[in-house]
Amino acid sequence: MYNDWKNWYRQILDDFHFSIADDKRSAKILDEKINKLGKFDISHVDFKHQCIVFGAGPSIKKHIAYLKSNVDVGSYTLIAADGATTALLEEDIIPDIIVTDLDGDMGSIIESNRMGSILYVHAHGDNIDKIERFLEKLDKIIPTCQCEPFNNLENYGGFTDGDRAVHIAVYKLKMNKVVLAGMDFGDFVTSYSRPEIGVEVKEADEFKKKKLFYAEKIIESLKKENVQIEFIDLAYSI
Repeated sequence: MYNDWKNWYRQILDDFHFSIADDKRSAKILDEKINKLGKFDISHVDFKHQCIVFGAGPSIKKHIAYLKSNVDVGSYTLIAADGATTALLEEDIIPDIIVTDLDGDMGSIIESNRMGSILYVHAHGDNIDKIERFLEKLDKIIPTCQCEPFNNLENYGGFTDGDRAVHIAVYKLKMNKVVLAGMDFGDFVTSYSRPEIGVEVKEADEFKKKKLFYAEKIIESLKKENVQIEFIDLAYSI
């Protein structure tokens, strides 16, 4: 487990009044389903050693356009945080990896998975129904949790899909360069992140704002602990 995650996890449990018992129950259900379906082995996958992590923030389409025009996207491992998958598919980009707790546009996630995307599927107390509903429709799954990992489960740290994707890039995939695209930590969410809002961009509710606040702080902490890695945040560089 990511060496500082336990401290963040205790703080998040207290601040959000989350139930560790619910997290463990969700993790147990995910583990049991993976026992039946099989856990995907990524040891044979030849990932690039630099990656782009795509969040589903308001800047996502601007950042995708910039990358397509200025960067050899094919020279990067492409990691989508949940709802960012839809924005990438709209630009004919299939992410190598999707990090998801299954609350984005599942049509896009299932489509991308069928076209080859590997899924890091996360268990937490609020998504048991989604694990039970969607897992059998997916393959190439690596299961993650935010409590103490056991059996098939992995935990590299991270709270939201976006900052968890960055942790996976650093601690699991051992990337030496991480580009952040569409990783906005402001007061607005997009329909990519929250399909139910019915408009392209909307002010986030207080719960979401609080989650984004934590995501930003957790990523900043990760950067400080991994100064050997080159981090580029497009929000500040274009």
